[in-house]
Amino acid sequence: MARKALLALEDGSLFPCRTFAGSGEVKAEVCFNTSMTGYQEVLTDPSYKGQMVTMTYPLIGNYGVNQEDVESVAVQVSAFLVKEYCPLPSNFRATASLAQYLEEAGVMGVEALDTRMLTKHLRTKGAMQAVLSTEDLDPESLVKKAGQGPGMVGVDLVQEVSCARPYIWEENRIGEVLAPGEKLTREFAFKDAGTKPKVVVIDCGVKFNILRRLTHRDFHLVVVPAKTRAEEILALEPDGVFLSNGPGDPAAVTYVVETVKQLMGKTPIFGICLGHQMIGQALGGSTFKLKFGHRGANQPVKDLATGKVEITSQNHGFCVDAKTITDPDVMVSHLNLNDHTLEGLCHKELPVFCVQYHPEASPGPHDSDYLFDRFRKMMRTGKPPVVDAA
Repeated sequence: MARKALLALEDGSLFPCRTFAGSGEVKAEVCFNTSMTGYQEVLTDPSYKGQMVTMTYPLIGNYGVNQEDVESVAVQVSAFLVKEYCPLPSNFRATASLAQYLEEAGVMGVEALDTRMLTKHLRTKGAMQAVLSTEDLDPESLVKKAGQGPGMVGVDLVQEVSCARPYIWEENRIGEVLAPGEKLTREFAFKDAGTKPKVVVIDCGVKFNILRRLTHRDFHLVVVPAKTRAEEILALEPDGVFLSNGPGDPAAVTYVVETVKQLMGKTPIFGICLGHQMIGQALGGSTFKLKFGHRGANQPVKDLATGKVEITSQNHGFCVDAKTITDPDVMVSHLNLNDHTLEGLCHKELPVFCVQYHPEASPGPHDSDYLFDRFRKMMRTGKPPVVDAA
């Protein structure tokens, strides 16, 4: 049965609601997503680790959930906030309702929350820490709890979502996993690769659809934990390295940045989202926290090489500061047309490029899917992507 719940923000704002799944109390940063569809992909995106997500589209749950649309092995959000929950899904692919899905995952879902007011408040004041509870409905108590803790800045959440051991990605699923205690070798990573391009994926919280899009290009993928050292990766002699998306503050993931520095110039590299931020730092830049982040499937981005505008899917709360990239061999390749923040980088001399947005978006726009072809060409030619862009 539905239970009364209360969402309290650290600035004292209160939002009454009721549960449609789960109960209890959870503290996390609260943010919003403007996509009209794709709530199952949102729920399972590792980049949302440590966050409660509110959907701006008012009716959620109408097509249920299925086993094919997940982006990871688990529900990653801390809580799910909607205006109105649809308890009767209608879709031939549905295997369960959204409520059943959240209940099984032990994640609270609430409705009857004024998501319009919450979104407008976050746009004005910025993303902030919050507490959602069915156990403690005292406003003063919850606001005090929301104000305690470090927030997202300086927090490394990658270790919570990265794979524990290397594995082979096979078409649409996790394949062979390296046995505990076994050393990562080229034989394990690429024994069945044949003539396919061989790619090492550094898993900072990779979305499954990124792996799907890479295998669609006929790449052979071995996915490795975020703390895998550069020398271990280079020992595999890959044709390229891919840096994945992921959650938390990119400035806290110094070990990945150091790995990227050691890989540059020795293998082609492509990064998406957090991977872009890792590359940006390895190139001498710094990152900062956006006021309320970019989360949705309708962000306009301009490709500066071609002048074309892409409608993109995005999910990030931090950004690389373009002013801190001073290396003359590094060029800004893409810009966000809403706030002119940095959306892409490429190197003029080395085979390295990255984007802040998600070209693999599913569901979502496909305008940026060409970037996977650019990665393939870069691996084949060994030339920097600026040559391809020109």
